[in-house]
Amino acid sequence: MTGIPLSQPDITEQDIQAVVDTMRSGRLSIGPKQSRFEEMIAQRTNRSRGVAVNSGTSALHLILRALDIGPGDEVITTPFSFIASANCILYVGAKPVFVDIDPSSMNMDPAKVEAAITSKTKAILGVEVFGDPTHMDRLAQIAGAHEIPLIEDACEALGGMYKNRPVGSFGRAAVFGFYPNKQITTGEGGMIVTDDDKLADICVSLRNQGREDMSLHDPGCDSQTGSWLMHTRLGYNYRLSEINCALGISQMDRLDQILDTRRNVAEMYMRRLMGFKDLIMPNLHEIEQRSWFVFVVRLSDLYGQTERDRIVQGLRRHDIGAANYFPCIHLQPFYKQRFGYDRGMLPIAETVSQRTIALPFYNRMEETHVELAVHTLSVMLQREQLLISKEA
Repeated sequence: MTGIPLSQPDITEQDIQAVVDTMRSGRLSIGPKQSRFEEMIAQRTNRSRGVAVNSGTSALHLILRALDIGPGDEVITTPFSFIASANCILYVGAKPVFVDIDPSSMNMDPAKVEAAITSKTKAILGVEVFGDPTHMDRLAQIAGAHEIPLIEDACEALGGMYKNRPVGSFGRAAVFGFYPNKQITTGEGGMIVTDDDKLADICVSLRNQGREDMSLHDPGCDSQTGSWLMHTRLGYNYRLSEINCALGISQMDRLDQILDTRRNVAEMYMRRLMGFKDLIMPNLHEIEQRSWFVFVVRLSDLYGQTERDRIVQGLRRHDIGAANYFPCIHLQPFYKQRFGYDRGMLPIAETVSQRTIALPFYNRMEETHVELAVHTLSVMLQREQLLISKEA
């Protein structure tokens, strides 16, 4: 695509040099860069431990394994999210129990979460959709009252604040993702943060093939003790390389600048779109400091999925990146086939999902890019209004 992309990573010469220096160091895995990156994310979220892994999906998987959640168990979660937040529950043999969302925040409705808790419920997996942390404190209260863990999926919310608490500090454990469209990137990568040392230690073991003793990291020395080849549990190769961690450290060094830049881009959009009567803007609260992941608008009830899809296609035809974030997970073919979900089961999530449009959003967006995206969206909306009036 030669026009305005939906997203774009922000890589500086400092980032490139950090990666090059690490490649020249001779230490490419399980080294000081990993430890430093873990410390930086843990400190930012007021947590005592960080565990770096190769994706946010892997991070969720390891937490569920560390909590010993498995077949016969249920985990309450949202149908309005990237599919990984539900898939990870299936990885451990448990069942995702979807509850409907609050249409304002697009996060799970806490009252519906509480109503869904049964004797089989072993965790609540809450997602801060598009970086919005609304209700995460309430989910933590519900989880505490029922003595079940809250897993905070903060993959889209790094650096945000809610009621004077950093995003990532609400659950028994929280996860972040560092895919190239996120606030910071490591190329591929994720992070677990927690204050639970036992859970963190299990995740450290699980990410590295189930090895228990990682105090010795030199395989050459470990040949004498056998610790490198001693595996005490079924584990995975979910490690994050020193190269990825070096990029993450460099990006974290300017996280506040990145957050400010993304906030400025969001404000440019808000100023230009507030007068559009057929659009619902992102929800903002005085009690939160949003970490902007994407800029998603919602069409009014005058429009449906057909009109939304035509608008997205029209934007793309004019080289403006756009996407339908997010299709409902319970209506994905695999979930419908396996669990028998059908339309109408989660009406609010479905209604929202049919009308959302993600517009181009990234650190280095210029004002002219925003203006062009808004102008093109305006033209597509006018076109749909004409089609609707003809059909009427």
